[in-house]
Amino acid sequence: MQISGRLELSRRHLLIVGAASLAASSVATPPAAAAQPAAIGAPVMTRVSFDVNGETHQLELDTRTTLLDALREHLHLTGTKKGCDHGQCGACTVIVDGRRINSCLTLAVMHHGDEITTIEGLGTPDGLHPLQAAFVEHDGYQCGYCTPGQICSAVGVLAEVKAGIPSHVTADLNAPLRLTNAELRERMSGNICRCGAYSNIAEAISEVAGRSA
Repeated sequence: MQISGRLELSRRHLLIVGAASLAASSVATPPAAAAQPAAIGAPVMTRVSFDVNGETHQLELDTRTTLLDALREHLHLTGTKKGCDHGQCGACTVIVDGRRINSCLTLAVMHHGDEITTIEGLGTPDGLHPLQAAFVEHDGYQCGYCTPGQICSAVGVLAEVKAGIPSHVTADLNAPLRLTNAELRERMSGNICRCGAYSNIAEAISEVAGRSA
């Protein structure tokens, strides 16, 4: 009986001590500690500056923001299209420091200080870029959704050929590089036209390439 009494007393004493400890800890917890869990997972912001179509822009961006979203959502340059968002369709192609890239696959913070050209920076309705004019002349588009990426990519293709950069189908690395039909189709293979206007697109690019050769 005495042993049982001591056990009952110990259990009761334990409950009292536990309740008192919980009350003391709740009183001692500062308000800042209670708000701390809400801050976990908050976006990390940073300032990014780059030149877009000849104009310098400074943005405060979540470090996870893609270049595509920075252009479309923050600078409202909606000519650059979001297609697959996986770098497989080419609709988001822009030109960065003279080279074409898929803007959906790169973070905006990676291009601090870079020069970026989008379809809006290539020409205007009153002064079309030669490739823009050729796409119109050869009906190189139907729905038009992929067209900005196609044209930006074509600008990059012509620059690559001029610089003598080979592709996977370049037969002779020592010979002068020419934009053959095989070269053109290989280099533009990353840009998908779901309307199937490929032959007209090829004709438009070939015409401009012939004039600039």
